[in-house]
Amino acid sequence: MFKTLRTTLAIIFWIGVTLLFLDFTGSIHAWLGWMAKIQFLPAVLALNFAVVAVLVLLTLLFGRIYCSVICPLGITQDAVSWLRGKLKKKNRFRFSFKKENKWLRYGVLAVFVIAMVAGAGSIAAIIAPYSAYGRIVSSLVAPLYGWCNNILAAISEHYGSYAFYTHEVWMRSLPVLIIAVLSLVAIVLFAWFGGRTYCNTICPVGTVLGTISRYSIFGIRIHEDKCVSCGLCGKQCKSSCINTQTRTVDNSRCVDCFDCIGSCKSKAIDFGYRYGKKVQTETAQDSVDTGKRAFMLGTALVAGSAITKAQEFGGDGGLAPIVDKTKPERETRITPPGSVSLKHLSDHCTGCQLCVSVCPNNVLRPSSDLMHFMQPEMSFEKGYCRPECTKCSEVCPAGAILKISKEEKTAIHVGHAVVETFACLASNGENCGNCARHCPAGAIRMVENEFDPEGPRVPVVNEDRCIGCGACEYVCPVRPLSAIHVEGNSVHHDERAEVESEVING
Repeated sequence: MFKTLRTTLAIIFWIGVTLLFLDFTGSIHAWLGWMAKIQFLPAVLALNFAVVAVLVLLTLLFGRIYCSVICPLGITQDAVSWLRGKLKKKNRFRFSFKKENKWLRYGVLAVFVIAMVAGAGSIAAIIAPYSAYGRIVSSLVAPLYGWCNNILAAISEHYGSYAFYTHEVWMRSLPVLIIAVLSLVAIVLFAWFGGRTYCNTICPVGTVLGTISRYSIFGIRIHEDKCVSCGLCGKQCKSSCINTQTRTVDNSRCVDCFDCIGSCKSKAIDFGYRYGKKVQTETAQDSVDTGKRAFMLGTALVAGSAITKAQEFGGDGGLAPIVDKTKPERETRITPPGSVSLKHLSDHCTGCQLCVSVCPNNVLRPSSDLMHFMQPEMSFEKGYCRPECTKCSEVCPAGAILKISKEEKTAIHVGHAVVETFACLASNGENCGNCARHCPAGAIRMVENEFDPEGPRVPVVNEDRCIGCGACEYVCPVRPLSAIHVEGNSVHHDERAEVESEVING
């Protein structure tokens, strides 16, 4: 029963977290969003003390259960290792004991912590397990998922059904795609040849939990009076943490996979209280609890492939090609409502890409800026940030984007629009006014051109009303650069908070 329970939980968590990054409708997050919020690093950055305390307590009691049940990257590594064992049965027992590389483990952890404190969290998050897994799924698996959905949408539409609807598949960031591919290759190679090598040498979460796990109350025990020194347990241990010569287990690296228990023919290994007296053998019929034997993960690794742009050019009625818009060079990048400020986002974001994956308006994409690499920023070539949408604030597990209501969002100013007068159609003698007509905040109005009073009216922005949603930039017909663009606010202005403060202060 224990084996079945652990296997079932691992598969449920792996599938659940994966679906969070694949679901572009946002409906799954209402049911499974908590799975992202109980990941260790996001919980720490979100200052979710309750979750952190539970994970630490779980590790103190049972060891690194988190790494083999809750962490999606850890489960993926187990799947790769299991797959290799199936494909190469001759090398099924291929592991051997290796001493702990403390300099590497704690050296990587120290660099990780220093980078986070220094404000380079997005760079440090490259090796964070949850973030790495999120980038792999959102960059490599999500496009395949989207294309399959579009095929089903085309089929259902052909038969007069709209059970599915098309979803645009496009490459949000080439650097993030490259990082995702490299991460996948590295993790697969580590797991293929070394099992849990990545977890026990590089992963900062694994090092932290491993340090706690040294003192866990329950763990793997080897009974010397039963052991015949066959060495099968060490050859089966994917963490390479069982020293068959000294008959000891390095609990800081053991992830409680229980493979060793199932491999022991003499029933000399079990899982139990580590600090009690040694269990003595009374009869040959004594046996360990069979409900705590090793599990084998029964899922195959989902492989991804590189994606390309869905479309380079559209068509205007099948006649003239429509040139894609180009992202303008902004002096200050725009971060989503709820992120409070550039500093707040930088201090808390792990670059997991969950908010980017669920954005229904194609506004969020990973930043290519080195200091904010892979953190979300807003751009409006493919859509604008609709005032009624709060998806990104609902799914962020790290507290980088705080949860806000639709009413609160309409009062948050993330940026302000700037008109490039020389490029505007109105300034060149053509009637337009698209930006003013589509501005949801009513921040743009068309006024008389002082240089040509008889000509078309030109747009003027009221920065006090502009919320930086990007509707004006998106609908502007000027290509490739819009004649009006949004500049970000380094600190977001919240009208409601300011009004409340004024009322309180009299």
